[in-house]
Amino acid sequence: MECIEFDSFLDDDAIDSPLGIHLESNSLAGTKAVPDHRQYAQFQCSNAPDPPPLPGTSYGARRSSWKAKACSRVREEILDSWDELFLKGYQADLRVSADDGTEILSHSCVLGVKSPVLRAMLEEAKLKHGFRCIRISGAPSEAVRVFIRFLYSSRFEQEQMNKHVLHLLALSHVFSVPSLKTVCTDQLERNFLAPDNVVDVLQLAELCDAPRLSLVCTRMIIRDFKTISLTDGWKVMRRANPSLEQELLESLVEADTRRQERAKRMEEKEVYRQLYEAMEALIHICRDGCRTIGPRDQALKGNGAAVCKFPACKGIELLVRHFSTCRVRVPGGCANCKRMWQLLELHSRMCFTPDTCKVPLCRHFKEKMQHLGRKEETKWNLLVCKVLESRGTMGFISKRRKFSTPKPAGSSHMEARRLVGPV
Repeated sequence: MECIEFDSFLDDDAIDSPLGIHLESNSLAGTKAVPDHRQYAQFQCSNAPDPPPLPGTSYGARRSSWKAKACSRVREEILDSWDELFLKGYQADLRVSADDGTEILSHSCVLGVKSPVLRAMLEEAKLKHGFRCIRISGAPSEAVRVFIRFLYSSRFEQEQMNKHVLHLLALSHVFSVPSLKTVCTDQLERNFLAPDNVVDVLQLAELCDAPRLSLVCTRMIIRDFKTISLTDGWKVMRRANPSLEQELLESLVEADTRRQERAKRMEEKEVYRQLYEAMEALIHICRDGCRTIGPRDQALKGNGAAVCKFPACKGIELLVRHFSTCRVRVPGGCANCKRMWQLLELHSRMCFTPDTCKVPLCRHFKEKMQHLGRKEETKWNLLVCKVLESRGTMGFISKRRKFSTPKPAGSSHMEARRLVGPV
């Protein structure tokens, strides 16, 4: 069993009484005296754990560590030194050959540290005239030079990057250099992608395990599919990689489905918003009156009144006028009158003061609710919830809870469309 070093706890300088606790020496009278802590020195273990930090110490250490990491940027002078080391090849011990026979002097220790793949190649490389020799194939010699320079100083010339970014992305993947892959992905996103090359870049991103670049390319193809599907890159991809074409077509269908669903939700939201405005206009007309229509005991404002602040007021006014004068008595009744009945019933379900409400038939529909079937009641409750939600304020959350019951999908929207149809 490990022992704790009591000296580290009882040192007078280590504890500054942060909690202001005072211990009386005679408070333990009648108990055995505690021997001097130095008597336990012989029981101390060499592998004893460090004492816990004082309150606030660990937080301060983390804060200092974060500040140190945030400020740990490499100075330009150091990067210049690494660049100069590569460009001059001072005491180089490695020759890197490209496909065209060009040899680039390098340092095996630098390349081995930056790339585990190069380290494995260096361990198997043979000495020739005092130099290790390895070969990097599949890329132009200039691209290989840019790649090796990046391993030294993480620097590159923008012109060279624009010219060899595809080769550098492939080299970063083959030789496992994540920092270069990130740079290449960013450069391709910002400066390189176009409709005529996005398919080729997508295929390279799939081969080089660059998921972000693959996602950017896929989104670009879906966004401009008609143009990109006519390019030579797409035609070649169809022949060489039909599975990728199938994935892109499936992504296109999914994106189109999401777009349609989003448009449908926006349409439904607009319908519910119009219904809410209709409810406000109905209360406004029955309580305050507007222009040429209103309660009998209220003075009307006349046609010359200022513009009404309720957007749906004019339409509801025309509907109320028609409802009061319509003489259709055939089975099924008038469509506009039926819509007015539904609006009145919807209001009664949203009204919480039926005894003082001035909207006609409010109490009548309140009494009618008690005799509805469960299915009909659920449909109306769903409609009320959607209309209240369309206002987008917190004040109606408590009201919404009064109607939160299991709801069948689709029925409320169809009912809403019937209510807000043209007069």
